Amino acid sequence: SCGTLLSVFSLFPHSDNNQDSGQSPSRKLNFGYVPAGVYETLAHYEPGPIGILFHMVHAFLYAVQPNAFPHDLIVKLAKDKFGAIQTEYQKVTECVLVCVAIYYEIGFLVCAAVGLLFTILMPIAGLFFCMCRCCDNCGGEMHQRQRKNADCRRGLLGTLLFSTSLVITIGVLCAYAANQNLSSQVKNVRRLVNSNMRDLHTFANDTPMQIEYLISQYATAKNKVIYDLDNIGPLLGGRIHDQLDKEVRPALDQVLNMAGAMRETKEALESVNASLEVLQDGTGKLSLNLGQVRTSINHTLNDTDCHDEDSDATTAQLCRNIRQSLSQLQISSNFTRVQNCNCETWCSFLFFLLSQGFSSLNDTPHMVIEQTRSVVESVTNLVDSIGNNISSFSKAFPVQSCLSNFTIFINHVHAKIEDYYPEIDKMDFYRWIGCIALCCMVVLVLAFNYLGLLCGTLGYDKHASPTTRGCISNTGGTMLMAGVGFSFLFSWVLMGVVTIIFLAGGNMEKLVCEPFHTKELFKVVDTPYMINPEWKNFIPGYMYNDSELKLTTESLYSTCKKNQGIYSAMHLDKVFNISSYLNTTVVSNLYVLCCSYYYDRILKIDLRGIILLEAEGRQNLLDFSEAGLSEINYADYLEEVTHQHKHTGMNCVVVCAFQPKSNLQSALKGHVSTLRQIHRQQIVPMEQSMVMPYCVSLFTIEIAISNKILAVLDAIKAAQFLISQNATHLINRESRKYTNTIIGYFHQYIEWVKTSLAMEVAPCKPFSNMVDTAEIMACSFVVDSMNTFWMGLGCSTLLLLPSIILAVKLAKYYRRMDTEDVYDE
Repeated sequence: SCGTLLSVFSLFPHSDNNQDSGQSPSRKLNFGYVPAGVYETLAHYEPGPIGILFHMVHAFLYAVQPNAFPHDLIVKLAKDKFGAIQTEYQKVTECVLVCVAIYYEIGFLVCAAVGLLFTILMPIAGLFFCMCRCCDNCGGEMHQRQRKNADCRRGLLGTLLFSTSLVITIGVLCAYAANQNLSSQVKNVRRLVNSNMRDLHTFANDTPMQIEYLISQYATAKNKVIYDLDNIGPLLGGRIHDQLDKEVRPALDQVLNMAGAMRETKEALESVNASLEVLQDGTGKLSLNLGQVRTSINHTLNDTDCHDEDSDATTAQLCRNIRQSLSQLQISSNFTRVQNCNCETWCSFLFFLLSQGFSSLNDTPHMVIEQTRSVVESVTNLVDSIGNNISSFSKAFPVQSCLSNFTIFINHVHAKIEDYYPEIDKMDFYRWIGCIALCCMVVLVLAFNYLGLLCGTLGYDKHASPTTRGCISNTGGTMLMAGVGFSFLFSWVLMGVVTIIFLAGGNMEKLVCEPFHTKELFKVVDTPYMINPEWKNFIPGYMYNDSELKLTTESLYSTCKKNQGIYSAMHLDKVFNISSYLNTTVVSNLYVLCCSYYYDRILKIDLRGIILLEAEGRQNLLDFSEAGLSEINYADYLEEVTHQHKHTGMNCVVVCAFQPKSNLQSALKGHVSTLRQIHRQQIVPMEQSMVMPYCVSLFTIEIAISNKILAVLDAIKAAQFLISQNATHLINRESRKYTNTIIGYFHQYIEWVKTSLAMEVAPCKPFSNMVDTAEIMACSFVVDSMNTFWMGLGCSTLLLLPSIILAVKLAKYYRRMDTEDVYDE
């Protein structure tokens, strides 16, 4: 039925008017994580407790040399060395350079001068001291004068010598600790080197695997593209359908509403026709019964009581009134004057045609699938071809051969380093022996000092005179003098070694280690035109013959320090530009294909097969508008159905209710009863089946739709014209969105590859670790340890001077004298 069809049509989906009409973004693809090896080298050094001594040395060196790093001086000297500034150097005299260097090194030069004077003067002073002692001067005379404060002086001298010896001991211990620290750290050199070499092997082994992973992830973008191509109907056709539905749906809804109005019209017409049939059938029966009653009443009025002259005037008058009202005993509504409303409707047929229109519109995705089948096949073939080109990426860029050569180089270097380990151990052993020997020189002096103090203190007898002192006390004094002799013998040697180590280690710390931490050293190396006057930056000039490229040792070190890819750190795009390669291989081919196929074929999708309403349906609406509803005489309907049926024969009944008392009365009562029965059984049911509500409803529907059918037809015509002729812009827009979505997947892949190459593939942390390891071995292991060594040994050597003076003076109070002062009573 029409009602069932209408309920079915209400289930058709409506387009979302709020749907985003902007560019459709590509769904974010998940390419996973690039497999990365673990680098085991921890290029960080914690010296432990000895770090306190290292900080003390650094503070002393800062006090000696507080000047800033001589960047300009180093650069000028380097340019002069490489012959890069001959003309400029001619303007700068050697005297100026020497003055600048002296100004920077003034602290070291002062310290070195003191050490040199100490080294030269100490043996001379020792020689003169010995000669002076031989002449019984400088404390060489074995005679001691008696003084009241002799005990106090002896105690003070002993305390001062002990304190000085204690400080010298601390200095020797610091030097020994630094020496041992250097030896122990040298043993860690092999571990650090092996760790760095393993990291380099990890770098070489993992890089091909990482590149293969980048290539393999093309399948992720490819599979997504194939999926979208296989579902081009729902994706592209569905969007075209949704956009068309926004324009077409209102027209179809108007037709659907018109079909509903036709259904209501049909129901109203059927109700009117049914009511008319009931009224016409009842009218015939009522007319027959009323005629019979009228005949019977006429026969009764012919009774003699109505004509007897002896009857009273009232009876005669009533009879005349009844006879005059007999004309009312007939039907008061003539339904034969009302036009028959049983018109034909086309509800079911219109719904059938409308369902075809909806189906045709909803078939848009299938039409897109059929009309783009060849395009989808071409794009699929191109995607496979692009995958083959990307698979040849490793062949285009000789990664494997380069890494194989790099691995061979690593093994060769490692083997060479292994060959040097025995020599390094031997040299370190000799160095250790030499440092221990230097420490033992001071320890020997300390031993004589401590033994002299011990023996002198234990053997001292306050009751003994200088000539009667005991053997132990005399031995203590002798040991102190032996310590003085060894001090003169060793101190100049110690100071000479300390001065040399100080100049070397101090300048290494200030000119190499400290500038490395502050990046000043990188600035020197990266000075433009320093090595080659034609190259602004040496590394890119040497590697790529492009010195303008911003690739410096500092940027290379910093990038590798962050564990980023060597591709970005070394600017390998100058050798092989992966972005250009992928853009040429992937995106350009896709754009060429899209321009030649999508905008020439997809944009010419033929939508003329979408018929919203067949010609029969439009004719159906026109026929309905001309079905005669407007020609129905609704005034006649309303006039007849509003006629007062209840007056039919009722006046006669009223007149008969006042009949005289006679035989006539009995007859008239019977007629009244008959009339009331007719009214109750026939007139009342006819009144209940009146057609007035249906006529009013039908009249209202006719007024509502009489002016809308043509508007509905115009809307359908405009929507059909939009689909058949003006859908090009819509198809262009949606096809461009679909195309951009497809290409967007490849853009995601390209950006992911570029990011991964820059950040994750072949991370160059091992190279910065090698630099850091070299810095740790050179500065933290060697320079800091040697600086701590000369600081401890130098302090001990300088304190030998007060130790000599105190020991010589204190020995007079411990040794046995040859003569003494004698006082007569």
